[in-house]
Amino acid sequence: MNILMTAASRRVPLLRAFQAALRALGRGTVVVTDIDPSSPAVHVADRAYRVPISSDPDYVDALLEICAAERIGLVVPTIDDELEIVADARQRFEAVGAVLACSPAQTAALCNDKYRTCEHLAAHGVDAAVSWLPGQIPADAPETLFIKPRVGRGGVGAHLIRNRRELEFFLDYVHNPVVQEFLEGPEFTIDMFCDWNGEPVSIVPRERVLVRAGVIDRGRTLESPTLVALARQVAASIPFAGPVNIQCRMRGKIPVVFEINPRFSGGIPLTIAAGADFPAMLVQLALGNPLPSSIGRFRADLWMTSYEAGVFLPAQDLRLEKLDPASLTGAA
Repeated sequence: MNILMTAASRRVPLLRAFQAALRALGRGTVVVTDIDPSSPAVHVADRAYRVPISSDPDYVDALLEICAAERIGLVVPTIDDELEIVADARQRFEAVGAVLACSPAQTAALCNDKYRTCEHLAAHGVDAAVSWLPGQIPADAPETLFIKPRVGRGGVGAHLIRNRRELEFFLDYVHNPVVQEFLEGPEFTIDMFCDWNGEPVSIVPRERVLVRAGVIDRGRTLESPTLVALARQVAASIPFAGPVNIQCRMRGKIPVVFEINPRFSGGIPLTIAAGADFPAMLVQLALGNPLPSSIGRFRADLWMTSYEAGVFLPAQDLRLEKLDPASLTGAA
């Protein structure tokens, strides 16, 4: 079992979790891809390759070449930009013996569109943030609102709207915006892991106590039947496979979903530390082993407080291999 983790970048804790899962098996390596040789995960992985950006027409071909050369059994895409593109090529990955650890392409397309996500959930009876596109905002909408790109990640371009003047400005300033009701209650992420049939295997709610640049900096796990029930509702309305994270805030005493990301969350180290080892679960699924439900089996009220760490290396090590297709003859 060799694993390919794409767009590894700063995801060193996730990378190390996969390495630990393979050590428990006694075999296997973790290979990563990136476009930047200075990315820290590049220098922690067993091997690393340079690939084009995910929007490049040759992106999937580059991943498939690496799968063949490295005998990859499990491919783990990590960023929203690539999920639909990679999922569309699922059969091509299976043809080279690689299991693709992501939800269906239609799920990725739905979740990448924050307006469609909330409209879909509301239509299926799931509490979701009231959302409008430009031109749909009613005259009696609240003064305080929230605006962000309809397609985007990491909190980039997200702004609090406090009055109509600001709304007018940011509707012009934010590219392809969606406007949502302002939810001022505490913010939560629900990490959920589903099997290949879309059945939830593990659900871990977390409070996002402090967030920096869209990623949790300090937080804690929660024992919350309400949030677990919400995650089950979401899973019943959208087909998932593997990791997914559901973001919500409270409207009074009701948790309201405002975004879903069908991938590993930035706060996944806390979930893993709490005993819900999603990477190890994913490896077992890829090996064809059934996973019994472990919902509720995690350490509640476990806190994470994060800090920066560095990887120090000489300049000559700032390089990434680029596969030469001619070198693959006989490699697989």
